[in-house]
Amino acid sequence: MNREDLYNGVTEVRDDLVEAAVPGKRRRPLWIPLAAAAAAIAVAVTALWPGGGGGKASPYLLAAAAYPEQAPRPISENYYQPNGDFDHERYSAASDAYWQDQEYRMDSLEGCQGQLNGFFSRAMAPLLSGGGEENRICSPVSFYLALSMLAETTGGNSREQILDLLGIGDIEALRDMAVRVFHGIYQDDGVTAVIPANSLWMNRDIPFVQPTVDILARDYCASSFRGEMGSAAFDQALRDWINRQTGGLLQEQSAGLSMPPETVLALANTLYFRDTWVNQFPVENTAPDLFHAPGGDVTADFMHDTVNTYVWGDHFSAVPKGFSGMGTMWFFLPEEGASPEDLLGDPQVMDVLLSGVDEEREGENWKISTVNLSLPKFDAASDMDLREKLAALGVTGVLDPGISDFSPLTEDISGIYLSQAQHTARVTVDEEGCEAAAFTVMADAGMGGPMDDEEIDFTLDRPFLFAVSSSAGHLPLFVGIVNQP
Repeated sequence: MNREDLYNGVTEVRDDLVEAAVPGKRRRPLWIPLAAAAAAIAVAVTALWPGGGGGKASPYLLAAAAYPEQAPRPISENYYQPNGDFDHERYSAASDAYWQDQEYRMDSLEGCQGQLNGFFSRAMAPLLSGGGEENRICSPVSFYLALSMLAETTGGNSREQILDLLGIGDIEALRDMAVRVFHGIYQDDGVTAVIPANSLWMNRDIPFVQPTVDILARDYCASSFRGEMGSAAFDQALRDWINRQTGGLLQEQSAGLSMPPETVLALANTLYFRDTWVNQFPVENTAPDLFHAPGGDVTADFMHDTVNTYVWGDHFSAVPKGFSGMGTMWFFLPEEGASPEDLLGDPQVMDVLLSGVDEEREGENWKISTVNLSLPKFDAASDMDLREKLAALGVTGVLDPGISDFSPLTEDISGIYLSQAQHTARVTVDEEGCEAAAFTVMADAGMGGPMDDEEIDFTLDRPFLFAVSSSAGHLPLFVGIVNQP
């Protein structure tokens, strides 16, 4: 894909998504203290969705985190002068600034792939299993960031179990990784949006260990809020923050979020994704057809387009479709008689999902060909209780009030434990592109090259697995099973 193709594969420029931008060098997030903060824990909230900052500041805000500044993506049509001449100098300057930012994003994740992929491989199957005939959606990256913040607030064996699951040696290394992941996935160039955000919601009556709050601010870019736990106003402030950060994509799901009076602290992570296809599905080609769902055939609107890469394994076939922001959406179709869940433990699937295709292995498990892709438009969402998932993954210490250790956060209250852990995600796909969001609440109390002559029909008319991967590092932002569109 050349730069001109990338710049032209876009839609309208979206509104500002963040409350503030870091001026000057584009490096670590900044922490902007607005008032002295005392602190404490019982809830950890994680959300991922489509919106941004902006809006009226909350009366409970103690300190606001700033986001990385990113150069806008230059669209060539915007650089024509009134006389019709193209302003090459201004376009070149804007292009250089944009690509400098993109290179920084890529560099942020350099050397991180092995550790991150190990965690994603371990966590993905437990997160997506057990959905039965329903759709199942999750965000592995959101889960990673949520667990990282949880690790920061725990100590002893509680922390060690989380670090073991994350596959990282110590808390200092985790802090560095959190910064790298945040900056590696962050993208807000006026066309593509991949926007993470973190926040702390603290009980006004409980003292917190200030250095821990400072670390969450510095290394996790977390804004902080403080108020009366259990009050309708403080609950609404939390919901407003989540909906503002996520553009309201999960507004219905967030309506039930609340912090009971016994809540000590809420840790909130949000992530929003939105992008357009490099080559959009022609609307005139969309037509109804049958989708063979587990419970019986249903009619869905199928989109049709041609893509150029075909991948196969022992028990699946797959195709990628590129986004204008250089990310990718993968579609995995299991062999006849198998289910998408059967693919979750398949190392060949994990290799493609986490690493893409190896150009040196063309012909072994992938090829460039004419692939006639038929994809149903879908709007899939799911909810899951994470406590059983955490226990299955070896994180049990935070679930037991008798042994849980939250001393890094507050030493004034004992018996704090993770009493609630909910993960909700939603992904919508249409002719223009994809929009996705998820929240997790943890409460304590195109490639080039020659074509072959073969045409391949790739029709997703039965349950399939999909993944939305970031442009930097192939990180799985969202992964899901569509049993019914």
